[in-house]
Amino acid sequence: MRRILFFAFAGLVLAGALVSAEDDRPDWYERLRYPLEYTEIIRGHAQNYDLEPALIAAVIYQESRFRPDARSSSGAIGLMQLLPETAKGIALRTGGNRFEVDDLYEPELNIRYGSWYLRHLLDKYRDERNALAAYNAGQANVDTWRREGRGIVFEETRDYIRHVTELKRVYVEAHDLE
Repeated sequence: MRRILFFAFAGLVLAGALVSAEDDRPDWYERLRYPLEYTEIIRGHAQNYDLEPALIAAVIYQESRFRPDARSSSGAIGLMQLLPETAKGIALRTGGNRFEVDDLYEPELNIRYGSWYLRHLLDKYRDERNALAAYNAGQANVDTWRREGRGIVFEETRDYIRHVTELKRVYVEAHDLE
């Protein structure tokens, strides 16, 4: 009977934690809900490309939920969901002389290329919001919107930016990824 009461109490405590307001969620809950993998690779490429590790982790979570074998309906591959043509361009710009699409399933290479691309977009747009918009919707779309003096047109892209920004906060606070 005590065992049943213990598990019932534990279930109520857990349920209470799950339904509490997002701002009141404890770090352990955020760590369970938003796992972090490939920490050393993320930290290494963050340092190499002068990026916040939490930003890389947030993009990875949003793009693939840390699944290196992820593939989208548009053909984007791996942890950071890179299109093969984009990755091929990155490979050429970073001194690669041989590019294989299947290499994008390798976490180290995918995070390296994705980090290089994020740095490129941040340098080009000079702000994280537009860089994330370009990561999601493509540089051509962002360039058109900016040229026309419009904001981010796609609702999906606005949602993407909002999610990545929130995830970045989670990875800083819950995983100490600064």
